Amino acid sequence: MDNIKITPNKLKGKVNIPPSKSMAHRAIICAALSKGKSVIDNIELSDDIIATISAVKSMGAKVTTDNRKVTIEGILNSPKESDFTVDCNESGSTLRFFVPITMLLKGEKTFIGKGNLGKRPLDVFYNIFDKQGIEYYYEKDILNLTVDGRLKADTFEVRGDISSQFITGLLFTLPLLEGDSKIVITTDLESKSYLDLTLSMLEKFGIKIINNDYKEFIIKGNQEYKAMDYTVEGDYSQAAFFLSANYLGSDIDVLGLDDTSLQGDKEIIKWIDVLNSSEEKVIDAANCPDIIPVLTVCAALTKGETRIINAGRLRIKECDRLNAISKELSKLGAKIIENEDNLVIEGVESLKGGIVDSHKDHRISMSMAIASTAAKDDIIIKDYMCVRKSYPTFFEDFVSLGGEIHECDIWR
Repeated sequence: MDNIKITPNKLKGKVNIPPSKSMAHRAIICAALSKGKSVIDNIELSDDIIATISAVKSMGAKVTTDNRKVTIEGILNSPKESDFTVDCNESGSTLRFFVPITMLLKGEKTFIGKGNLGKRPLDVFYNIFDKQGIEYYYEKDILNLTVDGRLKADTFEVRGDISSQFITGLLFTLPLLEGDSKIVITTDLESKSYLDLTLSMLEKFGIKIINNDYKEFIIKGNQEYKAMDYTVEGDYSQAAFFLSANYLGSDIDVLGLDDTSLQGDKEIIKWIDVLNSSEEKVIDAANCPDIIPVLTVCAALTKGETRIINAGRLRIKECDRLNAISKELSKLGAKIIENEDNLVIEGVESLKGGIVDSHKDHRISMSMAIASTAAKDDIIIKDYMCVRKSYPTFFEDFVSLGGEIHECDIWR
């Protein structure tokens, strides 16, 4: 049984926010590319982080986990010399980071995964492969990609309006090549904050990148990652759910966040302030797409009109999140107009109960749970445990704050 019934209730108490998934991905990768041993502390073994740990192990890294600590002996100590497979599960970060990273090694690399991961575009890499004469083949809409070849130092022209994950994957890889490289951004850059996280982590592990105003990145070759111990900070994208619950009337003390964090999803604080204001309410999703579903819940219960713009990339996540959040909130009485890359929301006083679908997307499931705190009747969420992907203990924390949940069957 994977359905849950939530009885409406305001939440109250303290919650420790799990570690940043974005920072954990990056720290594990940098540790795996270092010579020597690193200890990464405050790790939550969500499905996505397990996928990245599995990926570095497939390349030859030695990894041990002990509670919330992960100890990593780098790939370069004993690199894989034969063909290998990387199972990305449903993690887009793992896929796009590791396509170039694996090309540091010899042999064929095969990438597999599940869900909608095979539908996420990889044309940026295919263009690079074509330019460098690297052999590859794949199946359309299914993640079954095989690459045979090693990446060479070069000038890489990359669009900045698709996903910063392509750029991050190259930034991890290029410092270890023999020659110098350059990444040229050919369009306006979205998700700049994620590149800030990457550059910050690279610097901690001893890698130097010249950033020319995010228009180009100059990367010297023959650099070395230096092993180190690192503690992962709290995750603003997960905190966003409980901060949104507070906006809707709950009283939660959200713990474990770094006020000086570079995480783009820290913008949840800014956008909640925008919703609180009496001025024109426009939320720009360009640099914080992951918090848009729960911000849509907030907007649905905010007096007047709210517009969420630059949100087209939400259509190529674990599900089409623009459609999913619009459809499910509308079932509960929200007034939302869904356009190609934006939402127009007219606030209502409260939501009704009903049956909603998570679309097997962790952020939709958690957003529906937060919506229940402002509903008049019970809400049933189908496939609620997809939260394992990023926040396995979300519903445990939800209950600890006074949430009332029951597993249930659906008869209609």
